[in-house]
Amino acid sequence: MQISGQGALITGGASGLGLATARRLVAAGAHVTIIDLASSKGAEVADELGGLFVAADVTSADEVQAAVAAAQSAAPLRVVVNCAGIAPPAKVLDREGNPAVLSDFERVIRINLVGTFNVISQASAVIAKNEPHDEERGVIVNTASVAAFDGQIGQPAYSASKGGVHAMTLPVARELARYGIRVCTIAPGIMETPMLMGLPQAAQDSLGQQVPFPSRLGRPDEYAALVQQIVENGYLNGETIRLDGAIRMAPR
Repeated sequence: MQISGQGALITGGASGLGLATARRLVAAGAHVTIIDLASSKGAEVADELGGLFVAADVTSADEVQAAVAAAQSAAPLRVVVNCAGIAPPAKVLDREGNPAVLSDFERVIRINLVGTFNVISQASAVIAKNEPHDEERGVIVNTASVAAFDGQIGQPAYSASKGGVHAMTLPVARELARYGIRVCTIAPGIMETPMLMGLPQAAQDSLGQQVPFPSRLGRPDEYAALVQQIVENGYLNGETIRLDGAIRMAPR
């Protein structure tokens, strides 16, 4: 699908992978709407890019529905990129052998998995009613993680949430095929996200050296470039693509 002139909605677009994607799609001519929390720099980013910002919680059907409507009003919504997510570490048992706090596990699942599904559902209801463009109506790109396949100790909630995003990619793509909507997922490896960039340089270098090739952290623009390639390649559908430099994560 040609990106220029089309509407794009990006969750978590105020920072990290979402921000890089917003910048890349704007450069390609898209009309971008960013969804992020009210406490984020979303308004500032939208001003910089000439796009829209809608403060919304991805787990709220009403708030996401309003954000989708705002995006559709700017330009026909064709592209949706789900980048919103959290990754707090939490083990099954704490240091004293006590059970995990169940609400902590549920929060990760709700934001990362339920939130992604909510955005897919709300956005596809609108995209499905648009006139086809380049023989399709839209493209949805989700964000999983290599943790979906190589989850480490302390990542049961995160791995489960991202594993769920990966697992629903194919059935959602199959369902939305009748509407001319493609669905793919990217599973990034160790990326230069705000969380990792807050680590000491020595720790960042150590993480990068674990990657077979290239032996460094992944760059947000490399994620954004893959999003663009998925959107522009009309035969990519129902697939999860690892973007990880061939890393396979160790247990810890």
